[in-house]
Amino acid sequence: MQETTPKRILRTAPQDDAQLMFFVPTIYDAPLKDDVHLMDVAPFSLSKKANKGIIKYELKDSLITIEGGAETGLATVFDYDIFLNMVSYLADEVKNYRNSEAKGLRPSLPPKTYRPSASHILKFCRRSDGGKAYEDLEAALDRLANTTIKVVNLSSGKRRQVDSRPMISGYSVVSRTGANRIETIEINIPDWVYTSIVRNERTLPLLTLHQDYFLISSGLGRFIYRLARKAAGKMEATYSLKELHKRSGSTQELRKFSYDLREFVTRTLAFPMPEYDLSLEEGKDGAVLRMRYRDETGFPLSTLVAEI
Repeated sequence: MQETTPKRILRTAPQDDAQLMFFVPTIYDAPLKDDVHLMDVAPFSLSKKANKGIIKYELKDSLITIEGGAETGLATVFDYDIFLNMVSYLADEVKNYRNSEAKGLRPSLPPKTYRPSASHILKFCRRSDGGKAYEDLEAALDRLANTTIKVVNLSSGKRRQVDSRPMISGYSVVSRTGANRIETIEINIPDWVYTSIVRNERTLPLLTLHQDYFLISSGLGRFIYRLARKAAGKMEATYSLKELHKRSGSTQELRKFSYDLREFVTRTLAFPMPEYDLSLEEGKDGAVLRMRYRDETGFPLSTLVAEI
């Protein structure tokens, strides 16, 4: 049989990416709540295209429901890049605020609105700035604004419902270019995000992401990386394929999901995923995915708790 070359895990970075990376801040992902992390599940559709419907997760101590808008559909894993940009901006503002406080100054708390340029978001997400990218950006903002997360905590056998929370609390286009492209955007940061980051503690439950996360081309690959970053950290973690299927929110049958996952793991043998080596092993109740941390630089990665 003729051998075929495996498909790469990472897409090619934009042409001016090398210069821009010096100006990209640390990439953070935020918790939904102190005891429920967004990185434990996929708070978005893994598809590149918007899907209608609802995603439900039944975890050990909580029930999580992700619901998209009737017209826009669910936010996708690639729309979520904008959310990461918003969280990273706010975390950076909090860091500057506390540095100013330490110097004896009286800074103002970071605002609840974030006003980036469209080009800044695209650079942060390591995307090209072609015309379609700006159109996709506006559609992504629509889906994020209409996607809500509801959590029901299960503690001591009693249910305590948490109000539904939007991915973003709306947005507005401040200005457009002469070609009618989005130029400047104002994003309203949800209270739950703002409160979880702008707090009195010196350490925040923020997880850093590798800059190559944005280059992972498949939604499944991004889900696996985020889960590995949360569960394995600098060590390793294992999940059964059945548990991965449940946490991914995939609409595929378990058999098809398992096939795609095996194919992705095989591709990582030729083109490794950022920071983690993947392998499939046989467990007591079937196949399990093992995710091992790989230090490529020789320098320690940022800890799981970001000090800011």
